[in-house]
Amino acid sequence: MNAAVTEPGKKPPLMPLEDALAQALRQVLPLPADQAETVPTERALGRVLAEDLRSLVDVPPADNSAMDGYGVRVADIAAVGTVLPVGQRIAAGQVGTPLQPGTAVRIFTGAAIPEGVDAIVMQEDTEPVPDAAAAFGAVRVRQLPTAGQSIRQQGEDVRAGSVVLTAGTRLTPARLGLAASCGAAALKVMRAPRVAIFSTGDELLMPGEPPRPGAIYNSNRFTLHGLLQAAGCVVTDLGIVEDTLEATRACLREAAAANDLIITTGGVSVGEEDHVRPAVLAEGELALWQLAIKPGKPFALGSVRKPAGGAALFAGVPGNPVACFVTFLILVQPLLRRLQGEAEVLPQRWRQRADFAWPKADKRREFLRVRRNAQGGLDLFPNQGSGVLTSAAWADGLVDVPPGTSFETGAVVDFLPFGTP
Repeated sequence: MNAAVTEPGKKPPLMPLEDALAQALRQVLPLPADQAETVPTERALGRVLAEDLRSLVDVPPADNSAMDGYGVRVADIAAVGTVLPVGQRIAAGQVGTPLQPGTAVRIFTGAAIPEGVDAIVMQEDTEPVPDAAAAFGAVRVRQLPTAGQSIRQQGEDVRAGSVVLTAGTRLTPARLGLAASCGAAALKVMRAPRVAIFSTGDELLMPGEPPRPGAIYNSNRFTLHGLLQAAGCVVTDLGIVEDTLEATRACLREAAAANDLIITTGGVSVGEEDHVRPAVLAEGELALWQLAIKPGKPFALGSVRKPAGGAALFAGVPGNPVACFVTFLILVQPLLRRLQGEAEVLPQRWRQRADFAWPKADKRREFLRVRRNAQGGLDLFPNQGSGVLTSAAWADGLVDVPPGTSFETGAVVDFLPFGTP
């Protein structure tokens, strides 16, 4: 870590988010390529590809019907109302015989197109006609077809040998489906980051424990666990650590031994009961940032030495529940994406209309909890306090408000949706 830590007694400067994020990303390299894993495609959800995926086949592998109907030769239909005998019936997975001139073939969605068919007439544009001489009756064509109509061409989606997904792509359900359609039974993916989390604070209780005066339930533990699982990490939960320097140092050593990243909540400020900062300084290095953001001003990034050499990354997020949530999304999540070798590490942002006013500018950059409405705009949660976790549970994204900015209802703002890759 290259950032200097502010001397005790001095008020640390507020670091702009862009500077903090750029400095954080400079500290992180992707996990080694030789640690990549090959996993079955059905178990690769949320993982990141370690190499380009090339298709083994054309998709579709042969010309096929885009709908239920009748395969015909356009030249055989001179006028609306032409009646053709139906000589064969082809369902998906079956292979027909070449179309005889002056006949039609009953065909279903996904079935391979037999030789001689150059158009599909959907069944809604036809009328079955009895014909005892034909194997499957006859059909009256009520609309003139055009060549190529309703036929999916071989390879029109994917050509064999082409790159369908590039290294650094996070695998979503649709991308897994694409990989499977190209014949990939297994995928080479980056190793899942190993992340240890623990909380500090003698005031913390676990859900299920009886309430006691001065105590609160530990929501951050569950928020972080869920965020990390969604980010494709293997999580080790070390629980709540006693509020002492010795216990905090021991927990950091245990976490560093087998993990790539350690995340703590609370204890990274400069108070007498904030033991995380001196513990990290004793066990590694720390860049303590007072970020110019709201919520989430106290945030720390550093490293903790591993017993066998090397170091685990360290991120200390604020103890206030919303600040913990927001700083994970805008700072920790990009680090995890970089670790996994993702091509795009920063959150997506859209320009969207704010259906609320924000009249009071703040000197810090603000992240407001909002939700999209049916009119295509954004609604604001009424209480934007950093301890109001209901705002994050209600919202589906954040509005990024630059420092010193206010706006009227109807302004177009930067919206960062939750849950995007």
